[in-house]
Amino acid sequence: MLGQLPPITDTNVLIGSSNADDAGVYRITDDIAVVLTADFFTPIVDDPYWYGAIAAANSLSDVYAMGSRPLVALNIAMFPNQTEFFPYLKKIMQGGIDKMTEAGVTIIGGHTIRDKEPKFGFSVFGVVHPDRILDNTKARPGDALILTKKIGTGILSTGIKANMCSEAAIEEFTLSMASLNKKAGEIMLEVGVSTATDITGFGLIGHLHEVLSASNLSARIYASNVPFFVDAVRLAELNKVPGGSRANYRSFEQYVKWREAVSDTEKLLLNDAQTSGGLLIFVPKEKKDTLVSALRKEGILAAHIGDIISEGSEDTKRIFVD
Repeated sequence: MLGQLPPITDTNVLIGSSNADDAGVYRITDDIAVVLTADFFTPIVDDPYWYGAIAAANSLSDVYAMGSRPLVALNIAMFPNQTEFFPYLKKIMQGGIDKMTEAGVTIIGGHTIRDKEPKFGFSVFGVVHPDRILDNTKARPGDALILTKKIGTGILSTGIKANMCSEAAIEEFTLSMASLNKKAGEIMLEVGVSTATDITGFGLIGHLHEVLSASNLSARIYASNVPFFVDAVRLAELNKVPGGSRANYRSFEQYVKWREAVSDTEKLLLNDAQTSGGLLIFVPKEKKDTLVSALRKEGILAAHIGDIISEGSEDTKRIFVD
């Protein structure tokens, strides 16, 4: 799809689609650039309020990952033109409104169309100084990799649809996706990091690869350090894995060298397609402990899951998983 877009010739476009960044960036002045992103999806949970809240948190995440502050948003909604659905739509909208309010973001409009299956999300507008953009080219040798949310939402979503998850697992999964990456984003900017990305549809391996490819680096992941939802591990062992996660595994396998001790379950989880996942933060090793301590002080999961180990090579293998 992106290959169909014309080449970008406007010199004020600071970040386009060439390096698979989380959002686009356009320079307005020497001190102000705007960050633009859009995201929407079909229901990930049964509860309409939480569906709206998760959609909002997910849409905001790309802006935080770029080192930006979100300001305003436009709503994107597709829904059945049936009066019995309207009460659910009201709850979906309220979930999105509440989450945007929590983020300090004003919804200034949007667009709706009729559709058989609900789809909901936002286009978000933020600001950042042109010299402080956290884009995919800025990872550096020696950076530590810090992850701020558990992995496994794609697999859990499949398990929930099959009635294979407890209420406690559903609640943990829902609250994780609805949690904003706002505070984690603020802390990483205070500490000073190389760059960051958020973990969504391409999974941990896929989004890590995007940064490594743009920065021409390689990384080592410590599979035992990666935090997984307990029920996601159980479901993966039962082979209850969504097609998107399997597609990620096939797509990115050419870039990964797996140590023999890494199980098939871990391989699937590391490629699991996430919704509203955490930030993957690339931090200079001398600042790692400061960042981890600051995140945990705010109740944010901060797992040291890997390190940048070298410059890239002609070999396609960029990710080494132990």
